Amino acid sequence: MPIISRGFRGRRPSGDHELPPGQYETSDFPVLSAGPTPRVPLDEWEFTISTETGTEYRWSWDDLMALPAETPTVDLHCVTKWSKFDTEWRGVSLDVLFEDVESAADFTLVHSYGGYTTNLPLEDLLDGKAWIAYEYDGGELPAEHGGPARLLVPHLYFWKSAKWVRGIQLGLEDEPGFWESAGYHDYGDPWREQRYQGD
Repeated sequence: MPIISRGFRGRRPSGDHELPPGQYETSDFPVLSAGPTPRVPLDEWEFTISTETGTEYRWSWDDLMALPAETPTVDLHCVTKWSKFDTEWRGVSLDVLFEDVESAADFTLVHSYGGYTTNLPLEDLLDGKAWIAYEYDGGELPAEHGGPARLLVPHLYFWKSAKWVRGIQLGLEDEPGFWESAGYHDYGDPWREQRYQGD
């Protein structure tokens, strides 16, 4: 029998925050990437939502900047076990981008500049749960952290918050992304320690 059970939450950090099981708090913002950092000029940047029927909705950088922005303050939890509290962002809610999108899909595959992908249920991108974030800590989002824009889905492990986001493909069936194809969990709930397939 293990000395520490899977439900062990560790020492409660200071303030009103609680660490998911197996995590530790950091004040740093570690940079982890699956490949080289893409450099995307703003005049070439584009974000697309593609439905299961092939309909496409497109936004340029200027289009994105013209949409109403929000400034969420959220906690981040990385599958490599670090957590960072009270991170401050600015971006556009996915609710705004999906407002006129017609789809019967339940699943999404998020695509990034550089070829990275990750899968999420559509419901995890809506109802105030996700943003296309383009500022961090009061300034432009640095390229090493996913700038000019990244997906921000703070209730799941941070690999689901795809850096350098360029589009979301809607589908009727779940399709694994980059890390999910390599054995990471399809969903990635930090509170249930869904790090790998079978967790």
